[in-house]
Amino acid sequence: MPMITLDLNGVWQMRRLPDGQWLQAQVPGSIYADLLGSGLMDDPFYRDNEDAALSLSGFDYEYRRSFTVAPELLDAQRIALVCRGLDTIADVEINGSWLARAENMHRTYEFDVTPLLHPGDNEILIRFTSPVRFAREEQQRRPLWGVGQAVTGFSHLRKGHSMFGWDWGPQLPDMGIWRSIGLEFYQEARLEDIRWEQKHDQGAVTLSGRIGYQWLAEEQADSPPVSVQVQILAPDGSLLYEECRTLPPSENCVSVAATITEPLLWWPNGYGGQPLYSARVLLLRDGAVLDGRSFSLGLRTVELRREKDGWGESFCFRVNGVDIFAQGANYIPEDNLLSRYSYERTEQLIKDCIAANFNCIRVWGGGIYPDEYFYDLCDRCGLLVWQDFMFACAVYDLRDDFAENIRQEAIGQVKRLRHRACLALWCGNNEIEQALDSWSSVIQTPTQKAEYLKQFEILLADVVRSLDPERTYWPSSPSSGGGFDAPNDENRGDVHYWEVWHGLKPFEAYRKYHFRFCSEFGFQSFPSPKTVRSFTLPEDRNIFSRIMEKHQKNGAANGKIMFYLAEHFKYPRSTDALLLVSQVLQAEAIRYGVEHWRRHRGRCMGSIYWQLNDCWPVASWSSIDYYGRWKALHYSARRFYAPVLLSACEDGLRADLYVTNETRGPFAGTVVWRLLDRDGQVLRKGEAQAAMAPLSAGCICKLDFSGELGGEQAELARRAYLEYSLILPETGETRSRGTLLFSKAKHFEFADPALQLSVEETAEAYEIAVKARSFAKYVTLDLTEADGVFSDNFFDLSAGESRIIELPKERLSRPLALEELRQQLQAQSLYDWS
Repeated sequence: MPMITLDLNGVWQMRRLPDGQWLQAQVPGSIYADLLGSGLMDDPFYRDNEDAALSLSGFDYEYRRSFTVAPELLDAQRIALVCRGLDTIADVEINGSWLARAENMHRTYEFDVTPLLHPGDNEILIRFTSPVRFAREEQQRRPLWGVGQAVTGFSHLRKGHSMFGWDWGPQLPDMGIWRSIGLEFYQEARLEDIRWEQKHDQGAVTLSGRIGYQWLAEEQADSPPVSVQVQILAPDGSLLYEECRTLPPSENCVSVAATITEPLLWWPNGYGGQPLYSARVLLLRDGAVLDGRSFSLGLRTVELRREKDGWGESFCFRVNGVDIFAQGANYIPEDNLLSRYSYERTEQLIKDCIAANFNCIRVWGGGIYPDEYFYDLCDRCGLLVWQDFMFACAVYDLRDDFAENIRQEAIGQVKRLRHRACLALWCGNNEIEQALDSWSSVIQTPTQKAEYLKQFEILLADVVRSLDPERTYWPSSPSSGGGFDAPNDENRGDVHYWEVWHGLKPFEAYRKYHFRFCSEFGFQSFPSPKTVRSFTLPEDRNIFSRIMEKHQKNGAANGKIMFYLAEHFKYPRSTDALLLVSQVLQAEAIRYGVEHWRRHRGRCMGSIYWQLNDCWPVASWSSIDYYGRWKALHYSARRFYAPVLLSACEDGLRADLYVTNETRGPFAGTVVWRLLDRDGQVLRKGEAQAAMAPLSAGCICKLDFSGELGGEQAELARRAYLEYSLILPETGETRSRGTLLFSKAKHFEFADPALQLSVEETAEAYEIAVKARSFAKYVTLDLTEADGVFSDNFFDLSAGESRIIELPKERLSRPLALEELRQQLQAQSLYDWS
């Protein structure tokens, strides 16, 4: 009998204990989703409904459904109930008999139900214990430190920490059957652990597979033998390798190896393509498939390079022998309601990363391990994944049962993901080493530090070392390598830098540091006015209102935004203007850091800003808000993460222009610059040739405008600016551009740019011509009702200049006719906001 699956997803029943009515439920799903669907819960993201939703997490719930098993299926030698996601404390019953308890939402549980099933109708019941009550009760018995924005005691549970609240997320600890569930019927044998390893040597790749299997019954002498068939297919689908082996009953694994000549290598985005080979493994008996698995494999080498140098110790991803400047952002859970996750939503988010020239993404350790399709997308798009284990900003009670629980969690995740081309690094946790070393809010004790070392530098390290030796294990982020040895050292390891923002330091403070790899730094902003309208009433739309502060989880953060706003801009004339100006502040802050570190490529080799996305509509550090709307930061990232970047480093009335070439080929272009007044008069201009070697950065020209803007001409510095562009001589194409003010924006004497718009339609996009009468800073395009992603936005425009901006039709939230688009299209700039 071949392996057969019985899907248990779909319609279930759910009720609140002790005596709630049975309601229709959907699996995979969650308690909150089912309560919303039944009208027993209001939208938890609207106004202050979060509080009522949290109270619903204080109850226990149970799910049930019946299913039919055909009599012949009971001949299987093993029947497994496979639960890919139970969140979190769940007791499972089959036909009234208790089967098992699950206590970890991050694990896949497999329970043997062979003796519990009978022909015909069967029933499964899963009872979920309140995570809030459990966490609070355990915290009373054994207090543990954790971040203050979360429900107390969250680290007692192996549940996504941020579901309990974070400084950007609500306290909405959902629960339920959040991933697929089903029965698997096996006969004779089944596949177990499969490991793929690569050896690259002299232009060829040897792909080795170690295939583990489990015998479920003794071999019968007169039965056909069990065999394993392995196929390796090229990216175009052609068969490269095939082998079929008879399995010896006395063993439980076989090894195969295929040599691939002229291999097509997998590269991170921006360095080459992402060809993926396929591997298929089948267990066969007499032509019938007993079990099977498929893998997508990218042929590449990846290592974390740490070498002593003149600045300290390097920290750099090396892929196929090439040192990569990692550029990207930190990824957090996409929604507090687990039922709202979808392939389509994640696909758009990953595409948005590629559109902004990311080559790396960090899966932050306070959330959940993403689904398979997340890694499929990263494989296909070329995003290196820095993968945290799911531990963050907390202390854990490393009892024996807890240690074994997290060991099994780690084993399952490493085995699941280690074949991925995108997977670059395993990291033990987020910020716990630093917290135990130097955070004043944490009481550091020898016992806590000893248990930390046991958990993160022995237990998890041993799992990675034994199961995925090709990857580096990094104990914490930030870290200098472990052992509480200066975990946020500027000159080695990775760094989290928060003095800009938390420390209220000016943007220029980024330029004081040449971190080897900055894996967290960020700056908050509000979401778009349309997003704010989604969770507020008109009377709520003041950033210091109770509801707006309810959707701001970082304490005094709104005041910090206003502090920085006062440093840079005039007070905005409306709440909507304030929201947009906050986004400009955020974009400018991050640009300062990234451009500086890219100018020092070689010393610094990574910039991963905090954060990419939101889990609900909120003021936060994200560059894309909950509804997928790009903030100014994401448009800015598209520019400051461009493969070839022209940037300016100013000092008073001087400016140095740098070109950074993050490509594997040489670059030649012309740097063209003009010193202009606001009305377009050229005060001085020039150009310089830029010939950059691959993967390099350098200063192209040094400019001093003290003659034009100093002394008696000082007032002109409030009306003049530097415009700079990097031009391809053969085509005239502009590869990178920017402007530089010589005074604070709030002191610059802008004139009304009288922005003009005209729109033409093509088959695939709308082409928007934007023209300014005088210098316009942060020109922002938007639609009054629909949403869209433009080819550029929040850009600068010189007097008399006309810029063509594309709005692809596929990036519209709904189809718009040309005339409707013209009616909805709006353009504003800094002049209009203040």
